Amino acid sequence: MIQMLSSLDATTAALNAERMRLDVISQNIANVHTTRSPDGKPYQRQVVVFESALQQAMDLGYATQTPTLRVARIEKDPRPALLVHEPGHPDADANGMVAMPNINIHEEMADMIVASRAFEANLAVIKNARNMALETLSIGKH
Repeated sequence: MIQMLSSLDATTAALNAERMRLDVISQNIANVHTTRSPDGKPYQRQVVVFESALQQAMDLGYATQTPTLRVARIEKDPRPALLVHEPGHPDADANGMVAMPNINIHEEMADMIVASRAFEANLAVIKNARNMALETLSIGKH
């Protein structure tokens, strides 16, 4: 039973990581047309970088029993802004070019589908673990 609980900890960590990934993706989609962020530049796409606790433990010279996934950091995508010709736009330069965020909506939607499926898979693990625990408890009743 203890091993089941530690595996649920790993699944919970993965759920939290995928939730964070979905939050970042939704921010990217919401800012697809933001040409001026607080720093005066167009919004820059953000990406979630995951880190396995197993990898971290191996780097430190010891291994954990149950590897977990977590968010290492959120970083800005280094790709440059997209230049679009819109002479009437308030942020257009002298040539009528507007620097738009480096966000591809199709890429974001694909990432969202992958993150959603990973989230669903981890929820299924928790549901199955719960059912197995209930079945284990019902063995003693008979």
